Amino acid sequence: MLTRKNSRTNESNSFIEESSLRTSLSAKLAENPLSQTSAYSLIGCSDEALGEVLAAAHAAKERFKPRVITYSRKVFLPLTNLCRDYCGYCTFRRDPGQPGAHTMTPDEVLQVARAGEKLGCTEALFSLGDKPELAFPQMRADLHRLGYSSTLQYLEAMCELVLRETTLLPHPNPGLLSAEWLKRLAVYSPSIGLMLETTSNDLMSPSRAHDNAPDKLPSKRLKTIEDAGRFGIPFTTGLLIGIGETPNDRVDTLIAIRNLHRRYGHIQEVIVQNFRVKPTIPMKSWPELSRGEMLRAVAVARLLMPDVNIQAPPNLSAPNYEELLEAGINDWGGISPLTPDFINPEAPWPHLEQLRSRTESKGYILKQRLPVYPEFVDRVSDHHGLLAQRLLASADEDGHARRAA
Repeated sequence: MLTRKNSRTNESNSFIEESSLRTSLSAKLAENPLSQTSAYSLIGCSDEALGEVLAAAHAAKERFKPRVITYSRKVFLPLTNLCRDYCGYCTFRRDPGQPGAHTMTPDEVLQVARAGEKLGCTEALFSLGDKPELAFPQMRADLHRLGYSSTLQYLEAMCELVLRETTLLPHPNPGLLSAEWLKRLAVYSPSIGLMLETTSNDLMSPSRAHDNAPDKLPSKRLKTIEDAGRFGIPFTTGLLIGIGETPNDRVDTLIAIRNLHRRYGHIQEVIVQNFRVKPTIPMKSWPELSRGEMLRAVAVARLLMPDVNIQAPPNLSAPNYEELLEAGINDWGGISPLTPDFINPEAPWPHLEQLRSRTESKGYILKQRLPVYPEFVDRVSDHHGLLAQRLLASADEDGHARRAA
């Protein structure tokens, strides 16, 4: 009996100490922004300390947007999968003549958009290779037949087409953009995206993930994100982790995003996306991140940016993707009831009812948002024109999607 009593006392003391540690870290982070040095420490924390870090991240999320988790119901429009970059992890890109190489026609774009409209989608996500006409004469010829001189000019026209002919709101993700093209696309799109991926220049070295991918140079991508901030464009960016960067590199990338957001206030969403192995890529034998590494990265993203929307794709963390909620995300990203994830075709999105069930099982309410987050709706709708009209017609009084989720 005495031994059992001491055992129970030790268990009780251990629980009190652990709870105290969690409360201490949460309180400290609530008062002071997380420093780069502290972030290095937390992203490399021991398994024993991980629970404390997750608890602090979860508390930060609840201070930001309590009880609510959002997602965007979308159609995925791969406008063209031709690309001049050759990233070691990509299955999306093609060269002309390769099996699966395709550039969508305007009729195809509208057909998919209208089908998604019937299923309650509100986002038209345009993904495409980076300036393929600069590398491939066939792409220049295809654009000429369509009546355009560049891929970005064609993208602009397709964003306008979807905006005029459907109730969907375009969200283009076309790669590097000049200041002029950011302004042009923002006329028809309430938000624009570009994954920073990493600030590590080491990945540009021979045989690394971004070898032979000139558009992945971090300084160029940071310039696009900063230009979007100067124009006040709601912007989605994020990290691709597990492609050869170090944990400290992940922190550096998050700090770079945080610095731009502090300066301009335009980062509407930070995605923490984990690399997944595919059999046809140069990095097919690369090790994938562990569950703990993913949770650490998400939690540190939340702690570094407690007032920014943090997203992680559920399909890339299946089957137990609801664990990401413990690390402080407040959004699942774009989920399509119609089109596959063309970037990760081997990883289907969860059915929306399953997503709702998994989310609610953790005590949250799932809400459908637009491609632009609620807190940025007024910024876009202040402008006159068709985009503002379509946005206001799509948003409810809280800035979420007017359609029922």
